Amino acid sequence: MSNRKTNTDVILIGAGIMSATLGTLLKELKPEWDIKVFESLEKAGEESSNEWNNAGTGHAALCELNYTTEKSDGSIDISKAVNVNEQFQVSRQFWSYLVDKKLINNPQDFIMPLPHMSMVQGEENVQFLKKRHEAMVKNPLFKGMEFSDDPAKLMEWIPLIMNGRKDNEPIAATKVDYGTDVNFGALTRMLFEHLESKGVEVNYKHKVQKLKRANDGSWEVVVHDLDGCKAKYYNAKFIFLGAGGGSLELLQKTGIPEGKHIGGFPVSGLFMVCNNQEIVEQHHAKVYGKAKVGAPPMSVPHLDTRYIDNKKSLLFGPFAGFSPKFLKTGSNMDLFASIKPHNLTTLLAAGVKEMSLTKYLIQQVLLSKEQRMEELREFIPNAKSEDWDIVIAGQRVQVIKDTEKGGKGTLQFGTEVITASDGSVAALLGASPGASTAVHVMLEVIKKCFPDQHKEWEPKIKEMIPSYGLKLMDHPELLQELHNSTAHTLGLSEKEPVLS
Repeated sequence: MSNRKTNTDVILIGAGIMSATLGTLLKELKPEWDIKVFESLEKAGEESSNEWNNAGTGHAALCELNYTTEKSDGSIDISKAVNVNEQFQVSRQFWSYLVDKKLINNPQDFIMPLPHMSMVQGEENVQFLKKRHEAMVKNPLFKGMEFSDDPAKLMEWIPLIMNGRKDNEPIAATKVDYGTDVNFGALTRMLFEHLESKGVEVNYKHKVQKLKRANDGSWEVVVHDLDGCKAKYYNAKFIFLGAGGGSLELLQKTGIPEGKHIGGFPVSGLFMVCNNQEIVEQHHAKVYGKAKVGAPPMSVPHLDTRYIDNKKSLLFGPFAGFSPKFLKTGSNMDLFASIKPHNLTTLLAAGVKEMSLTKYLIQQVLLSKEQRMEELREFIPNAKSEDWDIVIAGQRVQVIKDTEKGGKGTLQFGTEVITASDGSVAALLGASPGASTAVHVMLEVIKKCFPDQHKEWEPKIKEMIPSYGLKLMDHPELLQELHNSTAHTLGLSEKEPVLS
């Protein structure tokens, strides 16, 4: 590589919520470090973090039924729900710290209080939801969750969903008033504005072309300036690959052993958006249903109140689609370019295992608007086609890897962090709950990649996240205190939950 290199401490690739979060944490922990950001698009938060490319759910497992499973003995396993909720509590604390310190302003621009609900139909599903409620409400993290199978009560909670129901099929719902709607696009832009004010150099329309390890263990990086049509050369001690679906390609370019035998499977998403504001005003909640038998976790249907550009919106979905692109703005060659000799057998094994997913995606792609409306009418019986439009949401790349439990070619539904053995590079792969747990995930990156500094940084981390190192479910008084303080700071105190 050229000798005309610019030296820096940290390079963040991709201007999404993950890079924004990691950069903000590092600037608080080590203000003197030089940080540079490279983003191939014109501004921050334009891919998966963008408010139109995700559901905007503050994922705390309050309503998402795929985080709780029924075991063979009939009991409900809530362990995954607990983990997701604990991680969201970390995000709430960090966001509250940023607002308290006036590092970001106007929290209502990115987070709003909104009830989170689960809704099911059919006797078997109603019994499942009842058992789930009984298991979860015993845990301090979920205190205040209400259950009802009374049509009159449900009419109070979800009139748009209950109006026009003609059959007598059992229906039930749970409701948690302290859920949130999060505009991750707005939050991402706020964080990058803050970083730039602290001297972080954010380079838009810059695409990373090459990554090569130098003899001293640092990384040499070649970046293409898309406006200037020229190459720029950098050397960094630490690199974070937070480029969404583009992270896999960059991980492969590093050549680190930890990046071998990993593949990606892209899934696109569609949402139905209500264009009739009178209908929008009749609903005020995020209501998650249960995925149909045999359908993947990504297919869980939900009807979401959203707050975007200071306007209340209503979305239903997601409907899955397929595109070989790894990013919404990517190339149709992305999937094929990701196939390497070291991951070929992993990908082939996944192809054999996931025939049901392939069938599901084909069925989803072939759906007409009217067929999508029929699925919507399971939520809103009186839905009219002319009141709803279709928008294309973001691309998600599901990780495929060899695991001890699942064997070769296991499809991972979740967020994965791959780190080099020396901690000099970390890559964020995968999807939901992603953005909601960004702070927890980035703290794990810091712990793995900066072990020598971590002990020194712990007091500052605990200032930002008072519960750091603790499980809040084991400390209900601290949970209550932090819930109340963050609700006040973030403007979520509209209706306080009953946590005792």
